[in-house]
Amino acid sequence: QVQLVESGGGLVQAGGSLRLSCAASGRYAMGWFRQAPGEDREFVSAISSYGTTVYEDSVKGRFTISRDNAENTVSLQMNNLKPEDTAVYYCAARSPRYSSASRYRSGYDYWGQGTQVTVSS
Repeated sequence: QVQLVESGGGLVQAGGSLRLSCAASGRYAMGWFRQAPGEDREFVSAISSYGTTVYEDSVKGRFTISRDNAENTVSLQMNNLKPEDTAVYYCAARSPRYSSASRYRSGYDYWGQGTQVTVSS
């Protein structure tokens, strides 16, 4: 069973930065999704087992996903945060059968508990 533990959420003013981390029980292709109140869970960013990255358009140039394979962690550095980035952020892992990154919720088999990110204006 894959275990994912997220950390790093919080409250920040617009223009500020936060760093989210997700500790996994192994090396997987990973992704970050977010869900605002009343909205569907949406894709933010993903990274393959080998480091290839993909981003949702609204976060390109502001967010950076990275991985530390020695520690089995994936991080999401979020800069220049905006109020519309406010959401619960979820870390997700793909089945070990897949090494590529995916932007689709259906591509992920394991999910973290979520961490709240609130950006005040």
